[in-house]
Amino acid sequence: MPFVEALRQLQENLGYKNLCFAHVSLVPSLGDPAEQKTKPTQHSVKSMMQLGLRPDFLCCRGKEQLEPSTVSKLSLFTSVPKGAIVSLHDVSNIYRVPLMMIEQNVHSMLAQRLRLGPYEKGVDYSMVEDLTQIEESVVIKDWKKLADSVDEPESECVIGIVGKYIEQGDAYLSVVKALTHASIATKQRLRIEWIEASSLCKDDDGDDAENASDETAWDRLKLCDGVVVPGGFGSRGMEGKIQTIQYLRENKVPFLGICLGMQATVIEYCRNVVGIKKAHSAEFFDDLVKDEEDAVIFMPEGDRTRLGGTMRLGVRETVLLEGSIARKMYGSEKVMERHRHRYEVNPALVSRLESAGLQFVGRNTDESGQRMEVCELSESTHPYFVASQYHPEFTSRPELPNPLFLGLLQTCKKTAAAKSKATVAN
Repeated sequence: MPFVEALRQLQENLGYKNLCFAHVSLVPSLGDPAEQKTKPTQHSVKSMMQLGLRPDFLCCRGKEQLEPSTVSKLSLFTSVPKGAIVSLHDVSNIYRVPLMMIEQNVHSMLAQRLRLGPYEKGVDYSMVEDLTQIEESVVIKDWKKLADSVDEPESECVIGIVGKYIEQGDAYLSVVKALTHASIATKQRLRIEWIEASSLCKDDDGDDAENASDETAWDRLKLCDGVVVPGGFGSRGMEGKIQTIQYLRENKVPFLGICLGMQATVIEYCRNVVGIKKAHSAEFFDDLVKDEEDAVIFMPEGDRTRLGGTMRLGVRETVLLEGSIARKMYGSEKVMERHRHRYEVNPALVSRLESAGLQFVGRNTDESGQRMEVCELSESTHPYFVASQYHPEFTSRPELPNPLFLGLLQTCKKTAAAKSKATVAN
């Protein structure tokens, strides 16, 4: 209730012309044959009006488009004009919702109600014609293409997410959304294969991947077109992630590592390519040989005695190396991406790793020295093996997918097409 009262007072302070209210309500269809029921909306609007809030728009959710009789009934009992009652019925994909609202002239009614743009004086906002011509804009035309591409994919792409919070689906929601944006841009139907990292390894001693405790998990992993190893905290599942990355590297499966995923990448490469068999992260072991086994170290400016306020957070600049995959995907030398970590790649081992083939193509130089931000294998070695210390999923958008996710999905599509062509040829 305090929030409702705050809105009422805000309306008083800003004035009628500067604030409008949209009331979102469910209009269920019940019975056989189905009949749209308006009572829930009537009661919720009445409750809001008793608290001082009167809706300018009714946005009604439901399976089917609102019938004219339902609109008339809602208008009669809520005092909202018929033209301002918006049907938000089920559509083929969520990106069609803005287009559906444009078809019902919501954009022009909003402009009229808030006195924006070509305001027509003396005309009720619910009766106004198309004022903005927004349907002809480049933005909406591009959005229509985006919505169409979701409904008309050219192929399917299976992406494995190997993480430790699989049972908590929302933990990787940003990663899933970033993958979705990239799949739309590449016209692929995305299917996520959720794989618990700890199920890929018997114990923390690093058993051989083929002798792992859950063979079905490995079977599902091997069917993926590409794999993402996202971030996380704690040692659980770390060996599973490391063994996953080894398999992806050796079998040339498109791979993207994020945050802890990049740290696991460096540890895997130290162990299996450079030859530092006991390489690990100082986050999990205190007895690692300095500048030899500690592939990942605590940031030098950090404070181990307290956890609060010790993370490297927020947007930071990364400089990308000319000729790298990351530079090609971003299309610029400098990029701004968001960070969230306490540990980083040990700079003392960088030269040995690069000599062995793992290139650190993204770096950040700040007051604490040079930090490794992006590592990758060359395209001649692997089709797409990229990992970043920052979180690229946070800057992805439906119409502008993050370049690292886009590169992963593009490579998956290209690889799948090449396999299909080879199969047909045989």
